[in-house]
Amino acid sequence: MATTVPFRLPDLGEGLTEGHILRWLVEPGQTVELNQIIVEIETAKAAVELPSPHAGVVAKLLHGQGDTVDVGAPIITFELADTSSTNNGTAIGKAARLAPDLTATLTATGVASLNVTDPNVTDPNVTEPIAKSAGGRTAVLVGYGPLQEGIPGRRPKKSAAQAQLVLETPEPPPVPTAPKVLAKPPVRKLARELGVSLDSVAATGPDHTVTRDDVLAVANGGLGPRTVSRSEQRIPVTGVRLLTAEAMVNSAFSAPHVTVFLTVDVTSTMQLLAELKQLPEFASVKVGPLLMAVKATLFALSRHPEINASWDAERAEIVQKSYINLGIAAATPRGLLVPVIADADTLSTVELATQLADVAAIARSGHVRPAQLSGGTFSISNVGVFGVDAGTPILPPGQGAILAIGTIALRPWVHEAVVVPRQVTTLSLSFDHRMIDGEQGSKFLADIGRYLRNPALQVLS
Repeated sequence: MATTVPFRLPDLGEGLTEGHILRWLVEPGQTVELNQIIVEIETAKAAVELPSPHAGVVAKLLHGQGDTVDVGAPIITFELADTSSTNNGTAIGKAARLAPDLTATLTATGVASLNVTDPNVTDPNVTEPIAKSAGGRTAVLVGYGPLQEGIPGRRPKKSAAQAQLVLETPEPPPVPTAPKVLAKPPVRKLARELGVSLDSVAATGPDHTVTRDDVLAVANGGLGPRTVSRSEQRIPVTGVRLLTAEAMVNSAFSAPHVTVFLTVDVTSTMQLLAELKQLPEFASVKVGPLLMAVKATLFALSRHPEINASWDAERAEIVQKSYINLGIAAATPRGLLVPVIADADTLSTVELATQLADVAAIARSGHVRPAQLSGGTFSISNVGVFGVDAGTPILPPGQGAILAIGTIALRPWVHEAVVVPRQVTTLSLSFDHRMIDGEQGSKFLADIGRYLRNPALQVLS
């Protein structure tokens, strides 16, 4: 017999109360192993892969992709085999199929004590008697009992030669099932709306995934995607994007933002970067302008510790931090993430470069642990990678300031009384005016500019 047990959405930490099902990695009827990944859940912090707590067969998926489920609610059920009362029956059944005389031998030797030909015998491990099957026969441990009197339809008894032939005939191989079509939920929804069968679509996406354009090509008679669309698509906002939206609204309307700008000649910094790339210490790690911006920020924070602080609204206090947990804003397909480099002020330049590469890879994967997104004291956003000159970044909740770095480009610049092309960028600093006034913010940004203009100042940090 099999026992059906549910698996409930566990507590994912950080006070999260619900999860959003991104995709199931199993389906009903599939056999799973212990700790096999069965589902990917998106929370307000990150995407989390949940392992199976059981080894058994998937009975039912209680929620579909896209559903939001409360912590503690069942999301899937498993059928677990109960081996405590089936060993004897299994031995007898196998013996009866292989050789009729072997059953009698097992019975005589005490391995089994059931008379497999007596229709009145019941399984001692079952509390209810074995029911009669359709056709009037009594179900017993092996095969069927004798046909009841007066009921037609009994098949003729096979000869010994026929029985032997049945025993020796191998079972036919299982019929292979067609591979499952890979497509994201929005693509499946589009196919349903357009009446397109995914089985008829040629997949051109990564790993043979059906894309939106593939579906449109079929819906348009094979002429490719439609160039004009007047439809509307409503995209539910959940998980990271919802949390970011709420946090930005709360920050914008609770903290008085002020933004100051500074345009800096960073030619010397770019020359230093070119030299660092040739050093063996940086052979296996990416070295870019963001690394030097981090070094400049740490240099300025050491000179202006009042910037590394937060505002406690309940007590009307400024909480100044003696440690620097640096948040690095990263754009990902799931929305804006700001993973944190803990104790960044204690790391060497090589360690900082390694940490920057790690947080970028983690953010792009989308599988960030909630703890990696918490505890930041100052953040940096590199909008320059999108070709943007400057911006007015919004403060992450609980932080006093955030720096944005614009694109670095050749521009005409007055250098040593001569107009020459130089590498120039614009820095933007947004800060909470409740605890940082204009003079403090301006001096802090000026020190960042001084470092990037003359990176030799790192000897002072």
